[in-house]
Amino acid sequence: MLDQESLNALREALRILDAGFAKLPTYTPNAPRVEQIAEALSATAERLKDNYPYFHPLYAGQMLKPPHPVARMAYALAMWINPNNHALDGGRATSAMEKEAVAEIAAAFGWKNFLGHLCGGGTMASLEALWVAGQLQPGKKILASKQAHYTHQRISGVLQLAFESVPTDALGRMDMEALAKRVERGNVGTVVATVGTTATGSMDPLPEILELRAKHGFRVHADAAYGGYFILAENLGKDTRSTFEQIGIVDSIVIDPHKHGLQPYGCGCVLFRDPGVGRLYKHNSPYTYFSSAELHLGEISLECSRPGAAAAALWATQRLLPLKKGGEFARGLEQGRKSALALFEKVKADSQFLTAFAPELDILVFAPRGNSVSETSTLSRKVFEAAAKRGLHLAVAELPIHFWENNLGGMKRDRERLTCLRSVLMKPEHLEWVERIWELLSAATAEVLALRT
Repeated sequence: MLDQESLNALREALRILDAGFAKLPTYTPNAPRVEQIAEALSATAERLKDNYPYFHPLYAGQMLKPPHPVARMAYALAMWINPNNHALDGGRATSAMEKEAVAEIAAAFGWKNFLGHLCGGGTMASLEALWVAGQLQPGKKILASKQAHYTHQRISGVLQLAFESVPTDALGRMDMEALAKRVERGNVGTVVATVGTTATGSMDPLPEILELRAKHGFRVHADAAYGGYFILAENLGKDTRSTFEQIGIVDSIVIDPHKHGLQPYGCGCVLFRDPGVGRLYKHNSPYTYFSSAELHLGEISLECSRPGAAAAALWATQRLLPLKKGGEFARGLEQGRKSALALFEKVKADSQFLTAFAPELDILVFAPRGNSVSETSTLSRKVFEAAAKRGLHLAVAELPIHFWENNLGGMKRDRERLTCLRSVLMKPEHLEWVERIWELLSAATAEVLALRT
């Protein structure tokens, strides 16, 4: 079930790497005996069994996509050296690999002259973007939708920047009428446009946000941590396509290679359209940056030590699977979206279920139909458990009832939020498993509804 064949490729690559240091005097590493290592690894493997099968297509819950084998192997290969991409002293080769890999990501958004680097994940990436925003628009507010990732409000607090949430419409997107009224009142420095919300994959209407920017002069930060790679997909809806057509004129972008980019956690990326913001990072260090006049990545990042192994893994993956439309990588994204649409149509056509809206990317939300919002919320958790017993792993989410308004019918509205089921079909293999997923989901739901009384 778990890939083991690629270990042969790792062994050969390790031989090549080892040959690069053949001129060094030999020495014996101070390490435990092989038997002790084997015992520790066996114990680790036993502990790791206590996990959901994130790698399998029947895991269709949270945003967990297995790294590509080449990413795993490249990461492991780099760990024999353990480079640090803070300064060229600690990560000469992997710093160059990071710059090349990040440039390819930026090129997907149409950027050639930019500033950017990898970081620990979307949270750290957005922290850097909002820190820059606060430096350039001091004292002004950060706005994000109520469905934006909670990290933006928390980060704003850390940076001591004022933050305000904007309501969402019935499709989970930022409500543009509410945003327009808010920016009219002034003192807005940055608007965060979410390109694929965590809960539903909804896309904030970026073209309309950019129209408001032209009038009011605030910065636009695109949180594309989840949805950014879909710029390469060619089976998107009209509104989603229009967002990606204009994403290249935002001020900053965050994208997470450790989500759709087939990378191990944690690997995020922050990009700035204006490379001049690098001046804001300027700092002095008495013991780094002196080995070369070339730019050290630590000079343009808030994080200091960062794993060069993450850069090696991303570089190797993009060498194997280039970021281009029509390529193998892009087709994998398209298959995920096809999977979500196919499952959505099945759920929508079945009277056992309640749906909100069609998926924009590869995330869908649904719930078993009850007589009230509170009953439906209870039933959702029971279906979650019943499905897990059948080997199908979903996720649970709580969403505003106005997302469901068009399909509630005569249901009693006794709660403001509805607990629902959420499925993320982000693995290309999900397309072949939709029928099996539907079979298990339908059976679990029928069982729970039959016991309702």
